[in-house]
Amino acid sequence: MSAEKQITVIPAEFAGLRLDQALARMFPEYSRSRLKEWLLAGAITVQGGPKRPRDAVSGGETVTLQALAEVSVRAEAEPIALDIVHEDDELLVVNKPAGLVVHPGAGNPDGTLMNGLLHHVAALAEIPRAGIIHRLDKDTSGLLLVAKSLTAHTALVRLLADRDIYRHYLAVCNGVLTGGGTVNDPIARHPVDRKRMSVQQSGKASVTHYTVKERFAAFTYVNVKLETGRTHQIRVHFAHRRHALVGDQVYGGRLALPKGASEEQIQVLRHFKRQALHATRLAFEHPASGDPIELEVAPPKDFQILIAALRRDVADE
Repeated sequence: MSAEKQITVIPAEFAGLRLDQALARMFPEYSRSRLKEWLLAGAITVQGGPKRPRDAVSGGETVTLQALAEVSVRAEAEPIALDIVHEDDELLVVNKPAGLVVHPGAGNPDGTLMNGLLHHVAALAEIPRAGIIHRLDKDTSGLLLVAKSLTAHTALVRLLADRDIYRHYLAVCNGVLTGGGTVNDPIARHPVDRKRMSVQQSGKASVTHYTVKERFAAFTYVNVKLETGRTHQIRVHFAHRRHALVGDQVYGGRLALPKGASEEQIQVLRHFKRQALHATRLAFEHPASGDPIELEVAPPKDFQILIAALRRDVADE
């Protein structure tokens, strides 16, 4: 995936537009911010020379664009096993296991999904964030989307911003929900604990839709659909409504064992040390072909064991 060079002519009907406006129309596969960066870096020239974003165009000028490789995070390629459920020339979708960190950072300089992706496709080093379009928390399992080209990255980021990438989750929360609903509470960084998020009126708009999948004696199995994608959004919204996810070590508080629980259920709950959250389904339009892509994966074994234990207690009543 080498840097791409394109030579084209500004259409006559673009006369009078600012150069950055003309470029955005001529190269819709790239974001406006990226085009501006390349223009300022000299990677885009007009009639063989540099121009400013605000310069007006006359129409008929020759534009040369040399796409620049980008590296947003320095990470080394590592041979990490990846469960890839879909891959083509433009993108791939991986089923991330719980416990795997997505990006390198403080305390996790290596051994992350990004390290594994760079080993699987070395050219991802040229894509911002190694092509990772959205993220999953370390202890959340499930589907995660990765772009393999700059054009696919731009298109998928736009789809995500326009809420046209549909992400569905399975979760188990504390308490018995009477029905489905929508949580529409803004989320921001916690004012005291900077590692946590919280519902705050000054936060960013955050919308979570949910329906009841199954009710247990003291818990509820739910389908969740994200409309927005804030950090820890599902976990924060359910905790704010006093129905924190089972096993959530950050937002769940102390484990409250239900009265009359069987010994099996107690042991399963005590050993489930991650949030009961799984990204089960992903649907979007392919950035190159326009074909609909719909992918679904079942929850991992620990999640299934949890559901089975909760279900057996109901059956035994």
